[in-house]
Amino acid sequence: MISHLCTKTGVSRSGYYNYFSLKSQTLRDQRNTQDEIVKDIILKAYNFKRRKKGARQIKMTLEGQYGIIYNLKRIRRIMKKYGIICPIRKANPYRRMMKATREHTVLPNLLNRNFKQNIPGKVLLTDITYLFYGKGKKAYLSTIKDGSTNEIVAYNVSDSLKLDIATDTLHKLKKNRKIKLPKGAFIHSDQGVHYTSPTFQKLVKKYGLGQSMSRRGNCWDNAPQESFFGHFKDEAYIKPCETLEQLKKEIKQYMLYYNKYRYQWDLKKMTPVQYRNHLLNVA
Repeated sequence: MISHLCTKTGVSRSGYYNYFSLKSQTLRDQRNTQDEIVKDIILKAYNFKRRKKGARQIKMTLEGQYGIIYNLKRIRRIMKKYGIICPIRKANPYRRMMKATREHTVLPNLLNRNFKQNIPGKVLLTDITYLFYGKGKKAYLSTIKDGSTNEIVAYNVSDSLKLDIATDTLHKLKKNRKIKLPKGAFIHSDQGVHYTSPTFQKLVKKYGLGQSMSRRGNCWDNAPQESFFGHFKDEAYIKPCETLEQLKKEIKQYMLYYNKYRYQWDLKKMTPVQYRNHLLNVA
């Protein structure tokens, strides 16, 4: 019977008897005891500061906080053995979309931080930011800002990071009858996947705009847009919104306030709309 089972499972008879020998069982008991000790130590790092961690974070925490050095293979084996599950971070949507196409084109920086050209509509700055609202909900805000007047001339709110969030913002810019784009107007952004997209770039050309991009990893090249997002998140009532519709309503009210009623020191103490009209009158 034993020979038959060994043949079926591909185990030698000597291996079978060795597995059930007193020596092997004693070694397994010793290893299990040692693994229990290691598990308790790993759990200290896993739960350190009440933040669950993956194997690499556990390894670094053990070394940095407890002076204990385990290799990754051992940590992963213990985690698997005792079902210690690490949080799985969702894939970065930008990175996922970038991998989907190799046709994207990065364009040169035509702006060179010359934001204030005193010509309304000449320099348009665009970007996308995350918005967290309600109970763990997330949405995205895409804006186009006039570099000379600080006016938000178009914006779009979405619960998706698909390309539409950027292209729809461009469509809204085109539909904004209050904004007349002068000759040589161009839109400036970072090197995000939306703006390097062939679809977005074709739409920019269709609307008669030039296009410029910040240097990689240089937030100062689009600083006024980042500054707006900072003020917006400080001043708008985003967190209390429970639904996307409530969020959109709050953003609409804030944009009206920001453009028409929020005075700015560097705009000669005018609002963006007032300063736009001021520049047009003195031209």
